[in-house]
Amino acid sequence: MSAIDSIRKQLVPIHPEGYSFVGGFAAASIVLFWLWAPLGWIATVLTLWCAYFFRDPARVTPVREGIVVAPADGRVSQIVNVAPPKELDLGDRPLLRISIFMSVFDCHVNRSPVAGRIERIVYRPGKFVSADLDKASEDNERNAFVIAMSNGQRIGVIQIAGLVARRIVSFAREREIVGAGQRIGMIRFGSRVDVYLPDGTRALAAEGQTAIAGETIIADLAAGDPGRTFRVA
Repeated sequence: MSAIDSIRKQLVPIHPEGYSFVGGFAAASIVLFWLWAPLGWIATVLTLWCAYFFRDPARVTPVREGIVVAPADGRVSQIVNVAPPKELDLGDRPLLRISIFMSVFDCHVNRSPVAGRIERIVYRPGKFVSADLDKASEDNERNAFVIAMSNGQRIGVIQIAGLVARRIVSFAREREIVGAGQRIGMIRFGSRVDVYLPDGTRALAAEGQTAIAGETIIADLAAGDPGRTFRVA
């Protein structure tokens, strides 16, 4: 790959949610350059970081009934079996939960992990403790989706605000039909997304793994896959 192709690969579109932020940083840079050049350069770096943060790259999503793809870019921080939050209405039995933590350097556009119809969207106000902590699933501000698949299975997707995040944005609406990998929302700055999968599902991802929204397969509901083993190289 040439240097030009490499640069082009990094110059991905900015999501419209970021226009006002990038514009604000750019305007501040101009003013600060006029006041004192070193401050202007600092603001310019922050403007470039803001544009990078709000990037919205195209993704190539594997399409097959039962495949569950990552809803967010970031690190798979936890894979556990826990009872889902009440607002999901998925029952009281422990379900497989895969949590993906997004740092301020990850792309924050969230995507649907499966194809289906959005049955409900429930927003809950809350705290802003670090999204990397387990208690963030219950205590933090969050926005929950319940997606019903064509085979009747239902999964839960929860956007969780983090220590820095102060706004959760939803692009999808209740009763809307979404495809796997389709954009459904965004969380501004460091945050986390939890996925609750049907009883008996085995994870095809590992804690510590880096996930790419809309591309990384984290589970397969249609196969009797016994799961995978992983190693750190």
